[in-house]
Amino acid sequence: QVQLVESGGRLVQAGGSLRLSCAASGRTFSSISMGWFRQAPGKEREFVSAITWSGASTTYADSVKGRFAISRDIAKKTVYLQMYRLKPEDSAVYYCANRRPGARDFDHWGQGTQVTVAS
Repeated sequence: QVQLVESGGRLVQAGGSLRLSCAASGRTFSSISMGWFRQAPGKEREFVSAITWSGASTTYADSVKGRFAISRDIAKKTVYLQMYRLKPEDSAVYYCANRRPGARDFDHWGQGTQVTVAS
């Protein structure tokens, strides 16, 4: 069974940087695109960034554009989210998601990793 496992979340000071990783396990892993979402306490889950598995296209939420960068390593079946100039409002649980072939949207989710940005 394929699993998505996020890592890299921790406490960081405002203005700092952090890199999140999402590793897919399982031989049957396949993907059209992978994305990062986040959810802060009391708020709806929101889209952060996504990348096509081919790497040809990336998208970002306006709130992170210019500060975050998504990438993927096909051989490692891993997607990364490099975050720069972090702000307290970036604090949230960050989830990795996969859109599998045939799916209209992201349909496979990881358990999340906590990012806390201290002011």
